[in-house]
Amino acid sequence: MPKPKFLYQCQSCGHTSPKWLGKCPDCGEWNSFAEEEARVTKLSRQKTARPVSLDEIVYSSGSRHSTGIRELDRTLGGGVVNGSVVLIGGDPGIGKSTLVLQSLTGLTDLGKVMYVSGEESPEQVKIRAERLSIKSEKIMLLPETSLEGILSVAREVKPQVIIVDSIQTIFSLELPSAPGSVGQIRECATKLMFHAKKQNVPLFIVGHVTKEGAIAGPKVLEHIVDTVLYFEGDKGNPFRILRAVKNRFGSTNEIGVFEMMDTGLKEVDNPSQLFLSERPVNVPGSVVTVSLEGTRPLLVEIQALASASSFGVPRRTAIGVDYNRINLLVAVLEKRLGMHMGNMDIYVNVVGGLKINEPAIDMGVVAAIVSSFRNQPIDTGVFTFGEVGLSGELRAISQADVRINEALKLGFKKGIVPASNANTVEHPGMEVTGVKTVEEAIDILLF
Repeated sequence: MPKPKFLYQCQSCGHTSPKWLGKCPDCGEWNSFAEEEARVTKLSRQKTARPVSLDEIVYSSGSRHSTGIRELDRTLGGGVVNGSVVLIGGDPGIGKSTLVLQSLTGLTDLGKVMYVSGEESPEQVKIRAERLSIKSEKIMLLPETSLEGILSVAREVKPQVIIVDSIQTIFSLELPSAPGSVGQIRECATKLMFHAKKQNVPLFIVGHVTKEGAIAGPKVLEHIVDTVLYFEGDKGNPFRILRAVKNRFGSTNEIGVFEMMDTGLKEVDNPSQLFLSERPVNVPGSVVTVSLEGTRPLLVEIQALASASSFGVPRRTAIGVDYNRINLLVAVLEKRLGMHMGNMDIYVNVVGGLKINEPAIDMGVVAAIVSSFRNQPIDTGVFTFGEVGLSGELRAISQADVRINEALKLGFKKGIVPASNANTVEHPGMEVTGVKTVEEAIDILLF
């Protein structure tokens, strides 16, 4: 018998090396190489597919199926597509298993649903299902971690939907490596994907997230699946954001907003109202701005705190916004408005646990910082948005009318917006003031 050959593989990115390395040359991770047996794949001749004319392909617009959760359907692009593979990732305890378990109620309309539990016992899943008031004879629980066993049962039972929780616990008997390794995750995800495509059934895969915030395992796992959803949020905050970072069947700009409660995840139909429900009145450093997530406008409160620094180097802390963007905006205030903040600690926070990278909130961040710096509150009935340039100008942003409409629904009567946007929108009942520079906007907000 020939002696088996072994390779060393990085458990973060999948890079292989004939010898052990302390640092991965691809991803830079330390002590991430593990020994795995090198496999030689024998290629078999298969029947070649026939090219098909694009006009011959028939697509049914009604091939999407609702999960029973509107926010999840919105993130998926309108529902689940037959044969699609959806990867749901998030921090431990964030609510991934709760989300997929709640979606079973709507997915049972397609037929039998097989829930593969590799982490929890049937009793634990039953307890959670009773707490979520989920009861259906079509839901079948399979406590199995062997890939061959899962596929065997799936071929026998023929479910219309398969859910695997989680992919890191599934292993194939053909590989000698431990569950959760790069080889196991790639092999198991690939074979599960082949089964879903062949049987034309939707497949949901739950994946763990590393401390860096990426899906545990190689990046190839995200390439295998059709849709990648990230469940974001803080354990100390009841709000959860479901964000699509990849979607072959829809847009990646949509988000779903949930609130974690004792009875499970509750959909938030009007997130703007929820995020502003506890906004303080007449407090410096607080301002409302409008962000756009996909087709959904969100009114969010931005809070800032500027205080004298007791250290030689002032601190800059940003939660929910880009740290480098904060430094850029502070530099604009110092240069264009003459505000000396070199000895000030500046903290900026987006209330509600949201993470916003849109430049349209620049004016809101600037207004909050100046309000705290001058210790002057901003009128609670005023909102603002706009991109700030390095010369201090306020640049126009997209879909200003949608943002203003959302603010009007929540009772705002005055908006400070870029002059280019103010000239193109008309809203009865809303006083829209267009400004060209940051200095003009600050003079109106802090009169």
